[in-house]
Amino acid sequence: MKTITWGIIGCGNVTEKKSGPAYQKTAGFTIGAVMRRNADLAADYAKRHHIPRFYTDADALINDPEIDAIYIATPPDSHKYYGLKVALAGKPCCIEKPMATNFLDCVAIYEAFEKRNLPLFIAYYRRSLPRFNQIKTWIDEGSIGVVRQMRWNLSKPPSAIDLLGKYNWRTDKNIAPGGYFDDLASHGIDLFTYLLGNIKSASGASSNQQGLYDAKDTIAACWAHESGVTGTGNWNFGTHEREDNAAIYGSSGKIEFSVFDEMPLVLSNTSGKKEMFIENPENIQLHHIENMRAHLFENKTHPSTGKSGAHTSWVLDQIIT
Repeated sequence: MKTITWGIIGCGNVTEKKSGPAYQKTAGFTIGAVMRRNADLAADYAKRHHIPRFYTDADALINDPEIDAIYIATPPDSHKYYGLKVALAGKPCCIEKPMATNFLDCVAIYEAFEKRNLPLFIAYYRRSLPRFNQIKTWIDEGSIGVVRQMRWNLSKPPSAIDLLGKYNWRTDKNIAPGGYFDDLASHGIDLFTYLLGNIKSASGASSNQQGLYDAKDTIAACWAHESGVTGTGNWNFGTHEREDNAAIYGSSGKIEFSVFDEMPLVLSNTSGKKEMFIENPENIQLHHIENMRAHLFENKTHPSTGKSGAHTSWVLDQIIT
């Protein structure tokens, strides 16, 4: 088995613990270089993570002959720009979520990689986490009968950055029109399509209640999966306390869980009630990245690809439009 040497574009917070170390822990993967426009920050990251080279120019990293694959970990407004360059260079790629700021840009990225028959992964890592695959197992085994509907409620107070009016790309309407919805709800919507199948229709209502930033801060939505399962969601980022609860209802039971919090999974059906706690890995993208290795080396299909990532963005666009 050869070693695939990855390069990272954008070595910010998400790469410090969630993803970067997982590439180094995965057999057959190594990180050969990172890129950040600030040379001091790039050098510091490379030194702390024992990475041999750093760049301040993305083109230099993408076209480095010693770099086999690229992980794009920048804000979503630059994903298309960098993604098309990686496709042109003929290298496999993983792009952070959401895949892009809108569905049409996702399609452009997807088609560029599809045209060259290049692997394209999207970092919707919940599809690979054991705790959510346990939910999928319960559904597939018929533990709650025929699935009828689901709901998700996510709310939290405004952050200190929000209250101080400091810049945050997650609440810049030019990058994330739905504000935190784009960054956080995308994880859940993508997970639900993994568990229940693709969504055929979706709609929503949104507004800015607090006036702390120019993106939306409250969204309500309903949708229908191709299977006939219906779903509802509410997201509010100006409440007095945090809440994250989801439930999938079937003809003979239900499954309750949290999308972000490490809470027990709760299965209730005609046999009674069962709780199961499944811990996430220290580096939460580890299983996602191990599945990329299996895709590249063992011809196994990865659960989160450019096609599925684009579908998730289509749903987000339908809700926030």
